[in-house]
Amino acid sequence: MPLHGLIEDGNFPAARDHLDDNTEDRVRVSKELDERGRTPLAVLAQKAQRHSPILASVGVSLVFYNPEALTTLNEGGKTPLDIACGSEACAEIIGLLSLTPEEALSLGWKGMHRLYAPVAYWRSEMFGWIRLRSYVGCHKFIDEHDDELVREVLKYYNSGLLRNIACYSQIYSDSLMFLALRMIYRNPLSLTTRDHHGQLFIQYAEHPQGYNACKEIVKVLRLTPTHISSTPYPTLLRQHLPKQFVDEEVFGTYNTACTFIKHMKYDKAELVEVEDVLKPTRQCVVCKTSTTKACGKCHTSYFCSAECLKSAWKKHKKTCKAPTGVPATEAELRTLHKGIALLNMCIQRSGAGDGPTSEVLGFLLPGPEH
Repeated sequence: MPLHGLIEDGNFPAARDHLDDNTEDRVRVSKELDERGRTPLAVLAQKAQRHSPILASVGVSLVFYNPEALTTLNEGGKTPLDIACGSEACAEIIGLLSLTPEEALSLGWKGMHRLYAPVAYWRSEMFGWIRLRSYVGCHKFIDEHDDELVREVLKYYNSGLLRNIACYSQIYSDSLMFLALRMIYRNPLSLTTRDHHGQLFIQYAEHPQGYNACKEIVKVLRLTPTHISSTPYPTLLRQHLPKQFVDEEVFGTYNTACTFIKHMKYDKAELVEVEDVLKPTRQCVVCKTSTTKACGKCHTSYFCSAECLKSAWKKHKKTCKAPTGVPATEAELRTLHKGIALLNMCIQRSGAGDGPTSEVLGFLLPGPEH
């Protein structure tokens, strides 16, 4: 089916593949007019109500290969931007079509993808890092970017990325193994996805005359989606990574901390102010004035003055009890202070709670300061 027909049918994955396959004819394909005198970009503008990363990628490709199409008028005298606004296209496509041909040329392929199709942009970056065995780039992207963006990249392109891992993993490294496990755990079904040749990724990894991946990666690619889905993530890592990479003494606590950070971030909850740990500020039970003075016996009720405590004592003494357990030492309070400060900081980070952070791991590891 021609490119116009694929876009008209809303089959954007096939349209993207069509553009990718026509390596020598991309410019020609992007300039062809249909029987109604429309460019592929004009057809896309009509069909772009629901945003998806693949739709955005097709749009950027069409603009890149034929920037003049941004100002090409259809038989009704409308530009693609006019069509998109009239058909209530998604904001991302309207933003893309608002470019001038000169702006599109200035931004280039990478610039337009990064602005208007970031999922495709980062997929391309990860492809390059995997081929160059620069896995630190992949981990940095997963750790430092918004979790929604990471989810989209691994949702739409995880299969292709895993195929690259299968093809470029002859040399083992802990970083490579950790990347493969992170990707598989986010999208277990990608293990059973076949490419356009009908091949599973394990077939590439095991091919002795082909890519011949290292035995550790072959073992991971043989796992089933059911096994991945039923195995806790820390357990999965401990099974496939050496102990020095996944410290068993702290990893369970570490994973819990990361999960907590993620929940705090996305539930929009707020932690106690750090200063309150060492010098809590509460309201006086009697006059509601802010105070840091707690009852000397129970340490749970606050009174701003002896007068307020005296006036409330008849009622307060019925519930005033010394706290059970050993009171926290100053060192313990300072450790708690440090932990809350760390959590406050982590919650503000992009991708909070979605991967190993040296700050969390360092805080959990035993040391003289603890």
